[in-house]
Amino acid sequence: MRQIVLDTETTGLEASQGHRIIEIGCVELINRRLTGNHYHQYINPQREIDQGAIEVHGITSEFLTDKPLFAQVAADFVDFISGAELIIHNAPFDLGFLDAELQRLPTQYGAVRELCAVIDTLVMARAKHPGQRNNLDALCQRYDVDNSQRDLHGALLDAEILADVYLAMTGGQTTFQLSDASANSGDGGPGSQQIRRLATGRAALPVIAATPAERSAHEAQLDAIAASSGGRVLWRELAERGLA
Repeated sequence: MRQIVLDTETTGLEASQGHRIIEIGCVELINRRLTGNHYHQYINPQREIDQGAIEVHGITSEFLTDKPLFAQVAADFVDFISGAELIIHNAPFDLGFLDAELQRLPTQYGAVRELCAVIDTLVMARAKHPGQRNNLDALCQRYDVDNSQRDLHGALLDAEILADVYLAMTGGQTTFQLSDASANSGDGGPGSQQIRRLATGRAALPVIAATPAERSAHEAQLDAIAASSGGRVLWRELAERGLA
C-alpha cells in the first residue's frame, strides 16, 4: 500500500483570491513505513506573499525569485503522487490550491481526487476527539510526537510530522525504517534542515547497559516480589521465554 503524506505552503489563505503555492512537501509510506523517498519543491508564485503568511512559514519573495514555476515541476509532482493514497491535514485547503494550480496548466491533469484517494486527518481527528483542538501541534502533544523543530511551518517537515501523527492515530507502527533512497531533495532555504533530518533519519537512541550494582538491585527487587507472590514473578517468566 503506497501512501503519500502531503503538505503545502502558500502566499495566503484563499486560492480563490489568486493566492499560489510556494512549497510542496511529500513523504512516502509503503505498508505504513517511511521509505525515505520524498518530494520537496519550492515554487516561484509570480506574486507577493502576504505578510501574515511569511510570519507562519518564513518564506520570502526574495528567496523564491530563482525557483521554478509550478508549470515547470507539475509533471514530476503528478508522477510522484499518482495512484497513491494522499494523507493531508485539512485536505480541502491543500487540494483547493493544488487543483487551482493544475487548472492553470495547458496540460489537463484533472483534479487531484481524480489522481489519488485522499484521507483527511483533520476529519479523522475531529471524529476521534470531538470538541478538542485538533491542529497539528495539538495532535503532536496528544500523541507524544516530537515537533520541537517546528519553529516555523515547512511543507516537508510538517508532512513528516503528520506521518508520525497519522500512524499514531491509526494505532499502527510508529518506529520507522528509512532506506537510503531519496528523490527531489529540494534546494536549501527555510526548510533545508528538515530535508537533512528526513534524509538521515532520527538520531539513534543511545543504549546504556545496566551496571552490576543496578542488576543486583533489580534481582533483589524481583526476589522481594517473589517472596510476596508465592514465588511467581512475571518478569522472570517472560525472560525465560525470551520476551523480556
